[in-house]
Amino acid sequence: QVQLVESGGGLVQAGGSLRLSCAASGRTFRSYAMGWFRQAPGKEREFVAAIGWSLGNTVYADSVKGRFTASRDNAKNTVYLQMNSLKPEDTAVYYCAHGTTMVDYDYWGQGTQVTVSS
Repeated sequence: QVQLVESGGGLVQAGGSLRLSCAASGRTFRSYAMGWFRQAPGKEREFVAAIGWSLGNTVYADSVKGRFTASRDNAKNTVYLQMNSLKPEDTAVYYCAHGTTMVDYDYWGQGTQVTVSS
């Protein structure tokens, strides 16, 4: 089992910034990557970003490239999502996920709400 706890969501004006955190615990030795996803009301969950635990390699959705940055602190088993130049369309519940590859995810956090006002 892997437990994931997100934090850092909130309300911010358009153009502002937020940093999300995701702390992992449990059987994290099987971790290959951590991913960030989001789900807006009435929409399907979508991929936002992923980061490899060992190499720190990252991949981003086109919609957030150049604005969002994923990072990790291996010693703390924590990953971060720095979100800059936020737009109202970034409003969603953001989830972190434990990845066995950069595209396969098996454990999910409870989500944290991000609301961007115009």
